[in-house]
Amino acid sequence: MLDILNLAVPYFGLIFIGYACGKVKALPEAGLAWMNFFLLYVSLPALLFGIMSKTPFAELNNPPFLIATTLGTVIAFVVAMGVGRFMGSLSLREATLAGLSGAYGNIGYMGPGLALAVLGAKAAAPTALIFCCDSIFLFTIVPLLIELTDSDHPSLLHALGVVLRQIALNPLIMSAVAGALSAALHIHLPTAIDNMVLFLQNAAAPTALFVLGVTVALRPFKRVPWEVPGVIAIKLVIHPLTAIGLMLLFGPFAQPWAATAVLMASLPPALNVFVVARQNETWIEPASVAVLIGTFASVVTLTSMMWLIQTGRLAFP
Repeated sequence: MLDILNLAVPYFGLIFIGYACGKVKALPEAGLAWMNFFLLYVSLPALLFGIMSKTPFAELNNPPFLIATTLGTVIAFVVAMGVGRFMGSLSLREATLAGLSGAYGNIGYMGPGLALAVLGAKAAAPTALIFCCDSIFLFTIVPLLIELTDSDHPSLLHALGVVLRQIALNPLIMSAVAGALSAALHIHLPTAIDNMVLFLQNAAAPTALFVLGVTVALRPFKRVPWEVPGVIAIKLVIHPLTAIGLMLLFGPFAQPWAATAVLMASLPPALNVFVVARQNETWIEPASVAVLIGTFASVVTLTSMMWLIQTGRLAFP
């Protein structure tokens, strides 16, 4: 158990340091803008490019794994939407954000660093594939549903155009695709450039976790909406259990691949849930509460999953 704590404490410790700093120091939220820009457009793309470009392309060609992990995300999304609709009496627009909270884990800020720390270099390929597939699915269906509920833009064609543009211009997806092409074509960066990319990769996790903590601290709330505990339970319990079942159903997969899928499914709701909610002026306070409580609750659930994986109690044939 000490080994698990040694892995988990630095990650959650950085979140709590950021949270404490956000509570103690009254700095304007606008101060996070450049840090978020650095993460979204520089450091995290470098991390994903580095992972994909150094993974043999043959390892990335695994359709059963892609189907299984994406199906798990789809199930979590639909169930969380249902909880939002029936427990919270939410509109379709609001329930879409509830579905995002229940399906989209912190696969950008926490996922890559945590998976590599727990499972080693063999987790690189499945981590990158899960990130790409989950991002493409969720950032397709969520904007599509939101656009279709927007009275100013009811056209399906317009909604599809918005979705395709967001996917094509997403820096994280673009960097992952560029990395996969680099691996397929055996393109190697010059040493100086490669070292710079490595330098940026190493900055991604600590910066992301600190920013997550600060951002959560700046999201005060007065109450916990009825649907939020159910959505959090789906993200932290139902999603990983679904991932375990799908790994067994679609497998067998190598242990690092299956364990990576379960670990990624166990991550708390992503900070991007709040960002998307604020961009669309929909379900803003509940999204903030879901990220806050989900992050704190995952100290127990995610650490427990790491323990099961590390001790071999959760093994796949």
